[in-house]
Amino acid sequence: MLARVKTQIELKAARDRLADENTWLEAEVARRMRDNLLIQELSIHALANLAEARDNETGQHIIRTQIYVELLAKHLATHERFQAALAGPRLELTIKAAPLHDLGKVGIPDAILLKPGRLTAEEMEVMKTHPVIGAAAIDKAMAQAVKDMGDREAGQARDAFAFLQIASEIALGHHEKWDGSGYPAGLAGDAIPVSARLMALADVFDALMSRRIYKLPMDLETTTRLILDGRGSHFDPAVVDAFLACREHFAEIAARYPDEEHAAE
Repeated sequence: MLARVKTQIELKAARDRLADENTWLEAEVARRMRDNLLIQELSIHALANLAEARDNETGQHIIRTQIYVELLAKHLATHERFQAALAGPRLELTIKAAPLHDLGKVGIPDAILLKPGRLTAEEMEVMKTHPVIGAAAIDKAMAQAVKDMGDREAGQARDAFAFLQIASEIALGHHEKWDGSGYPAGLAGDAIPVSARLMALADVFDALMSRRIYKLPMDLETTTRLILDGRGSHFDPAVVDAFLACREHFAEIAARYPDEEHAAE
């Protein structure tokens, strides 16, 4: 009997140790995942800020446009035309990738990027290459990662590759227009990735509402009217409708994250 009792006590102690170790292990995995996500977020914003640092825009532009994309994406997540593109983790990945939309500006010469005034037709053609530059940089990074990984590792990293794919779509397509008159590929309608369609409106709204070296900021009513004018030509009509539904939230974000010179004023 004593031997049986001793065995049961030892078994209970072993179970308790295993439970404690499992609890510690789960906590450690969760901590490392949080650390990795934080590093990923910081890396994304560092790259985005690098692009913005060479432009006349500020880091607040990155924050504002990311939140605008989030508002639009969450509003459209159940829309029949947008469900597939925003299903599962794709919604959060689209939001996370938004800050990289202007990454390609790092490849534009300073004389054009920082010109204190409107660009000439020739300079505008150079500026129009920034979507291709940004997407190519992301695609190259993705191709190099695939090359360095085995098939099994690449499969385990599918969320990372999905993120890079969406970031590439946004970088390449956020200047395309619904009617096909945009650049760089002249895509039209549903041929433009959903992520890029959301970014297109977010980017234009922020540009209209913000001060630029060549223009004063516009008020909310003027900005809204211009976006409505672009419904079905510049923008996907459904995205404009989502903007109208979220317009007051857009205005709140614009007021909450002003550019530094506006905050000072």
